[in-house]
Amino acid sequence: MEVGGRTLRVTNLDKVMYPATGTTKGDVIAYYQAVAPWMVPHVAGRPATRKRWVHGVEGPAFFTKNADSGTLEWIRTVGIEHSRETLRYPIIDDAATLVFMAQLAALEIHVPQWRFGREASGVGLADVGDGADLLTAQHPDRLVLDLDPGEGAGLEECVTLALIVKEILDGVGLVSVPVTSGSKGIHLYAGLDGHLTSGEASEFARQLAVALEGSHPDLVVSDMKKELRGGKVLLDWSQNNGSKTTVSPYSLRGRTLPHVAAPRTWDEIGPGLKQLSYLEVLDRLHTIGDPLAVLLPGHGDLINRSIPEPVEGTFPEPVEGTFPEPVEGLGPKASTSSANGSSGTPAGAIPEPAVRSASDRLSTYRSMRDAAKTPEPVPTAAPTPRDAQTFVIQDHHARRHHHDIRLERDGVLVSWAVPKLTPLVPKVNHLAVQTEDHPLEYATFSGTIPKGEYGGGEMSIWDSGTYELEKWRDGREIIVTLHGRHDGGLGGVPRTYVLIHTAHGDEKNWLIHLRADADPAIPGANPEQRGSRSSNSPHIDPTSASTTTPYPSPAPSTDPLPTFDPMLATAASESEVRGEDWHFEVKWDGYRGIATVAGGVHTIKTRKGQDYTATYPELAELVEVVGDHAAVIDGEIVALGPDGRSHFELLQNHGRTDAAAHYMAFDLLWLDGESLIDSPYTERRAALEALLGNGGRFVHVPSTFGTDRELAFTASKEGGLEGLIAKRASSTYAPGRRSRSWLKLKNVRHQEAIVVGWSPGERGRAGTVGSLLLAVNEGGRLAYIGRAGSGFTDRGLAEALAKLRPLHRDTPPLDGVPRLDARDAHWVEPTLVGEVSFTEFTSAGTLRHPVWRGWRPDKDPADVVREVP
Repeated sequence: MEVGGRTLRVTNLDKVMYPATGTTKGDVIAYYQAVAPWMVPHVAGRPATRKRWVHGVEGPAFFTKNADSGTLEWIRTVGIEHSRETLRYPIIDDAATLVFMAQLAALEIHVPQWRFGREASGVGLADVGDGADLLTAQHPDRLVLDLDPGEGAGLEECVTLALIVKEILDGVGLVSVPVTSGSKGIHLYAGLDGHLTSGEASEFARQLAVALEGSHPDLVVSDMKKELRGGKVLLDWSQNNGSKTTVSPYSLRGRTLPHVAAPRTWDEIGPGLKQLSYLEVLDRLHTIGDPLAVLLPGHGDLINRSIPEPVEGTFPEPVEGTFPEPVEGLGPKASTSSANGSSGTPAGAIPEPAVRSASDRLSTYRSMRDAAKTPEPVPTAAPTPRDAQTFVIQDHHARRHHHDIRLERDGVLVSWAVPKLTPLVPKVNHLAVQTEDHPLEYATFSGTIPKGEYGGGEMSIWDSGTYELEKWRDGREIIVTLHGRHDGGLGGVPRTYVLIHTAHGDEKNWLIHLRADADPAIPGANPEQRGSRSSNSPHIDPTSASTTTPYPSPAPSTDPLPTFDPMLATAASESEVRGEDWHFEVKWDGYRGIATVAGGVHTIKTRKGQDYTATYPELAELVEVVGDHAAVIDGEIVALGPDGRSHFELLQNHGRTDAAAHYMAFDLLWLDGESLIDSPYTERRAALEALLGNGGRFVHVPSTFGTDRELAFTASKEGGLEGLIAKRASSTYAPGRRSRSWLKLKNVRHQEAIVVGWSPGERGRAGTVGSLLLAVNEGGRLAYIGRAGSGFTDRGLAEALAKLRPLHRDTPPLDGVPRLDARDAHWVEPTLVGEVSFTEFTSAGTLRHPVWRGWRPDKDPADVVREVP
């Protein structure tokens, strides 16, 4: 058969390799030939170990490392020195080599996490033979975590762990992709930038596994001993060892059924997940493409492929949420000298003369297009520079949806493709792949590029206008402030973007982010991380006489301030929020607090009336910010992570860590003797902004998204925010009531729950709490919603036991608890409230995959209901 210009002899095509399905050797060869365009990029450059089943999966299997005498002469091999001998491994760099392996009944292909290459940064040498150049073994370009369920566990437990690990990898800036292994579990892949050695990557993975074992002892085990793995998932970190291999993505598995190690999207990782057959994988590839392509050089959205260098103590305490956060300088490290030792151009960057010396910068653009076949402008003349600074951002639905950002410079549009679209929240790095320069005429182009042509698909203008230039260092860094259209995708306000060359890897790769200090009004950010607001956002600048005047100091008053119970929002879905009268705010992840400030004194009380004034002393700044006024303010007490988002886990540990509390004020209920609760939302909001102005170090008035629904949902999801609160413009404030004038729209599902009992722990948790039994109010009674045992630290377990023992009662405080859950339960008075995250409610009304988030002392058990959007 002909494969990629090579002629291969194939035999025994009718031999049945998978008796359970009748899948033949011919089917296997056909699969590998069909999947090669997607599989080869993931195995190219890696020494391949093959696992062969000559007599089918019901016969014996054996691993083959060495390329034997039957290996065809054109197949590239690499000699690797082992302790006693040198073995020659094949390198699967093309479809023909892959099909040849299938002809040898190599159902499984296993490869390491590193590749061979010729870059100077490699470690170790390998002889490729036949007089070819020496290759170097590179540092790993990916991290792999193998989630392997023990006896009594399965894919459901792997899903729970995968989602927890994703959150951690997101937190350290690593893009991850799940791969159902084709066997029992899930592999998690994350891209690395080549700075770490295999040992360093392996140590990082080990520390992560040990920390998760500590924080989720009923779910995770990091030790391979079989006797420890019952009912748990082994988080196998050892796959990152330089001498270890992992079954390749898209490889068949030598199991009873012809399943495949199949890359998946994160949207699929949930209830009902199953392994995929080779036929299902091929169908998916032709419809959704390769989810793992994001990790290939030049193809993906690699937010940050560096990780903190692992050292002892990276994970000092196994507390959920305490894994390393992105830090300044975490990204790829730029070299300060060129290859010849001179300082200047970072390694991998485009030298300045190479960018701008060509007389006709459109030659590449023209070579890629035929004016007779595409409606795009294809000018024949060389570009002429002009005195203008224009930009355009085009929405491009090509083979893969992306934005094209183009900046006018020296007579052309310097262009980047942004696979994850233009960032609208600060400190979110998106990959920007520099493409060929485009003609100025392209700034007004929209239309359909024919299928089969370069960039084929629909293109429209997302925003356009002019830019102010702050910095332009060719091949290194660009900073511009974009001034778009009033109805454009940027929201009609100036936004400052920073483009930074990644210095390593593909020279086309840059990172783009919205600068945090561009405008003091970015929704969802702290003062150091604010950008710009929607043009529809109600904004009153207390320092500007043209908009409003700060409130004059009131006459002193000795009257006590009124008390208000907070107004509550109703859970809802996006489809319920329609029309122009909804205003959107960030939903914060903290404790609701009503603040009263008067006469140099402040108090902050929760929904239950608990006084948190002394708990968060830094919020005494309210007195300074409010000044001589007397006010009652509604807001949220939060703790902010380095990413500018609120983190409930940090707030739970306030006082034990350096994380400060912040007060996010979002409503004004009473001011200087006048109640505002009967005023419409927009008036109360304007009064709040006029009163507090820019806030202070710990007290903030976070900007809203105004009525821009699309911007709100996009920024909320892209920024990884808790969710949104939608408020009707005309809504009055209804103290203590849950109203549909305020709707909460969550990106992550959380559920407040009443603790009604606990079950004792086993093995590592013997003598303490194993899980908590949870309930909500429903139909005038308590309704059982399941048990939560994941998410506790050792300290958290001790605290739970101390809280629950004094509340003991002999009988259950509710009916309907399943006999299995009630069997060993210790019942308690239903007076404590906690919170869990979960994936969904089952048909029986119980929580699926609940993970404990913490106690909610600010919540009244009477207010706890099922959160159903």
